[in-house]
This record gives sequence, C-alpha cells and structure tokens, in this order.
Amino acid sequence: MILGLTIPQFTALHVAISFVGIGAGLIALPAFARGRILPRTMGIFLWTTLLTSLTGFLFPIVAFTPALGTGIVSTLVLAIAFWAWYGRKLVGRAAPVFAVTATIGLWLNLFVLVVQSFLKVPALNALAPNGTEPPFAAAQGALLLAMLALGYLAFKSSRRPMAA
Repeated sequence: MILGLTIPQFTALHVAISFVGIGAGLIALPAFARGRILPRTMGIFLWTTLLTSLTGFLFPIVAFTPALGTGIVSTLVLAIAFWAWYGRKLVGRAAPVFAVTATIGLWLNLFVLVVQSFLKVPALNALAPNGTEPPFAAAQGALLLAMLALGYLAFKSSRRPMAA
C-alpha cells in the first residue's frame, strides 16, 4: 500500500498525473516557444510534472535504477524551472533558464512515456523487447530531436518580450 492505495491503484494515479503533465506541457511549451505565455496551463504542467517525479519516489525502492536517476534529475531540473517561473517571474536571464529547464522536464516525462510504452504496449514491445533495438532507439532519437527543436525555439523566444 502507498498512501492508502494498492500498488496498481497508485500506479494508475501516478500515470494519470504524468499524462496531465505531458498534455499541459505539450500545450504550454509550444505556446511559450511562439512568444505566448499560458500561465494556468504552464502552472499545471509544472506542478503535475513535479508531482509525477515525487510520486515516483514513493514506489518501493530496492536498488538504484534508471527510473530513480531520471526522477532525481527531473526533480532538480524542475526546481530550477520553479525558481525561474515563480521566484524570478521570468525576469532577465530567468526566462531562458526557464525555457531550457521546462523543456528538459517535459522531455524527461516523454522519455519515460516512450520507455513505458515499449515495455507495456504489446505491439511496441514486440518491436523492441529489450529496449535496445533500432525501433526504440529511433523513437527516442526522434523525441530528442523534436525536444531539441522545441527547446531551441523556446530559448530563442524567451529572449524577446512575451504576450500573456
């Protein structure tokens, strides 16, 4: 039991929170990259992405795993994004710092989504049962390229005045 929920129930909650964060991020960050700030959507993205990382630490931990490492990195990156968004309100250099850290936060959440999809979706698992096969690498590579492009555009846009 975790927080009064069975492990399958808690897993479903964790995944639902993650999907909300991913959805909000896929709306808010492209808008940010176009020079438009969506405060509520960005707030939902930040808080649910952080909650995704934090709830991940509540699962039983028996050893250090890549998932645990991803959660640690994500939490640290999001702490910086929170500082830039809430603490500095995107003033000065906080805006480009936010663009980079928010993009990394979304990428890490999407990275885990791709990993979990190849583990749990039978059709994808058949293509890459070990997670080392070309289809898995291609999916992660395409995701990385897309996030680098989004991050570049967000960074570039963050250096200009934004519209609320």
